[in-house]
Formats: sequence, structure tokens, C-alpha cells
Amino acid sequence: MIACIAVPGFELRAALRRAPSLALRPSALAPEAGTEPLIGPVTAAADALGVRPGMRLGEALATCPGLVLVERDPAAAEQAWEEILRSLEDAGFAVDPAEPGCVFFETRGVERLYGGLEPALQRALAAVGPGWDPQAGAAERRFAALAAATVARPGQVIVVSGDRLQDFLAPLPLSLLPLERERYAELEALGVRSLGQLAGLPGAAVAERLGPDGRRAWGLARGGAAAKIRGRRPPAELFEAIEFPEAVGNELTLRRAFSALLDTLLARPERRDRFVRKVAISARLVGGGSWRRTTTLRDPTVDRERIRAALAPKLAELPTPIVELRLELVALTESDGQQLELLAAGAEDRTRLREGLRQVRASTGSGSVCTVVEVAPWSRIPEARALFVPRDD
Repeated sequence: MIACIAVPGFELRAALRRAPSLALRPSALAPEAGTEPLIGPVTAAADALGVRPGMRLGEALATCPGLVLVERDPAAAEQAWEEILRSLEDAGFAVDPAEPGCVFFETRGVERLYGGLEPALQRALAAVGPGWDPQAGAAERRFAALAAATVARPGQVIVVSGDRLQDFLAPLPLSLLPLERERYAELEALGVRSLGQLAGLPGAAVAERLGPDGRRAWGLARGGAAAKIRGRRPPAELFEAIEFPEAVGNELTLRRAFSALLDTLLARPERRDRFVRKVAISARLVGGGSWRRTTTLRDPTVDRERIRAALAPKLAELPTPIVELRLELVALTESDGQQLELLAAGAEDRTRLREGLRQVRASTGSGSVCTVVEVAPWSRIPEARALFVPRDD
């Protein structure tokens, strides 16, 4: 079985940890600066007044004039999510996080440990903690497990067996599918409002009308493809921070502080001979909230100038002055370098390809690299001749 633990509105819950009183008031996560003015997750009080996630800011304020906008705090959300993942790992679960607020794991190895499937899922919910109101679902397919966790109540476990998978998915709304807003409206205009109605359509017709995204959504509505869950490699715990006595907004000062943090981090004995693959910079803003940017380096390195060139320009994106700057080495590699001149051409190409795939996966997550597999080369429909299969080797 594949299990999924979901924490609805995780970013909002993480931001409300510094203002818990707002959790009882009509509140919503403010739009991200520089993006379309759409609100994020909302509290139960805001939902009761008709405010929905994804609403335009003007529409949400017109619906609920007393709506409180909560500033995003990505650094706090990242830290809280890492604490949850480590708690699950300490309980024996090899986790595969999809995004903050959603994590998958295989139950086969822990069912005997906790005396069955449901006791294992209850242990996972306890590891997350009741303060987050986690929800759990389990099924033989990844998407079905996500759907079960999404419709479960806080603290509830829903297990979907293989023989009732289609019956379970059929009445669920289309909002569970990863589609653009325009696609939802297009499907509703055609009278398709549930996963069962979409799954009942011919796959070729869906692909012709909605393209590759529609074809993928159609496959998910029918249960999704079988996928293997791979436990993550825990990130490195190397970071340094500088707290300023006064708010700082001068870019020159920030660059000097960044250079000092980088020199200190690279000199840490815990890093030893490991190279830096992924690095993150975050800041605590003067008006509340935080700011965070992450970069995956093209090649693992400990060259200060290369790391500085990749991250330092992002300091210009800070929206307001800051009171704290933090630098993290998120992922380290054991690589000691390559002597390409000693490798044959074919082996060198394969090595570079594997390194490129590792870089993409480190940047975008597991399942982001796919390979094309022919399944029906005789078909007259191009979309039916081959499938995209995740490549994690």
C-alpha cells in the first residue's frame, strides 16, 4: 500500500504559528509579491463566510470586508515541514515528500512494526502532531492515496482497496486533479464535474480536446499509474545566520553579510570534503514574514565565487529591509571531482547524463525526469503510442 499524509492549508498554518489568534478569525494567506493577486488557503471562519482559496483579492475582500491577510512566511514553513518529516522518519517511515503539506510513504515495511495498516497510519498521524490536523489515506496507487487523504477528516484514516478504487474516485470533484483553472471551467462547461464522469470519456477524445495535461488528468481519474515510492535522502543540517541590530536594506551591506556567512559555512568541519549541490538563502523581514530562495548548482562545487555568483544577485529581490539573514547548505554530495580525460567518450557521456538527471531531480523533486516507453506503436493516435514513465535510476 501507498500512504499519504496531507495537511490542508499548510503554508497558512505555518504562518499562523506566530499569530495563533488569527486562526479563529476570517483570515487568508496573502498573495505572493509580484504574482497574480490570488489568495491562498483560508481559515474555517473565512470559508464559512464564502471566501475560497484561489479567489481574486478584490473579490475576497468584497465577500468578507473583515478578512485578515496573513503574510507568507516561507522560511518558517520550510522549517516546520522539515520538523514533520524528521518526526515521521524517527517513527520508521521512509518519506517521499511531494510538497509542503503532502508526503507519501510505503506501508509494507511498517505494518508488522505497528500491528497492521491502520495502526501504522495512526502512528504516522501522531508523529505529525494533532496541532496540524493531519489527514491520512492509503491505496494501491499514489493518486488514489492522495485523494483519500484529501477527503478524510482531520485525524481520520481512509483506506481504499483495489476492488473499490473506481467507486471511491467516481464522485470526487475535479479540483483534485492538477489542472489549470481554465481547464476546470472548460470541463464544467462540457458537463464534466466529477472524476467518474471524466474517467468515463474516451481517452483519445480527452487528449484531442485538452492536450497532454488532459490525457494525464484522465489517467489520474482512472486511478493513475503504479508508482514506486522512494525514501528521501535527509538534507544537510549546515546553516549560519546573522541577526542585525537594525533593519538593513542596503544591497552592499547584504552582500558583505552573505559573503561572511558563505565563508563561515564552507569552513565548517562538518562539511569536510563534501561538495555543495543545493543552497538556500532566507531572510526575516522587518514587517513580519520571511523570504526564501533556493538554487541547485549546475555542478557540485565549493568554489566561493561560483556559489556567490549564483545566490548573491537574488538579494536584490528582497521586498523590504530585513532583520536576519540565513544561509543553508541544503544538499551536499560525496563527489571528489572528475578526471574526464581518463574516461572513454561513451562513459563520459553517460556520466554527464546521470549527473544532469541528478541535478534536475534535486531541483524539481522525484518523478520530474521521465522516459518515453512505446506501448501501442500500431495506434493511429499519437498520444496512445507511448507513455511517459518516471525515471529515477
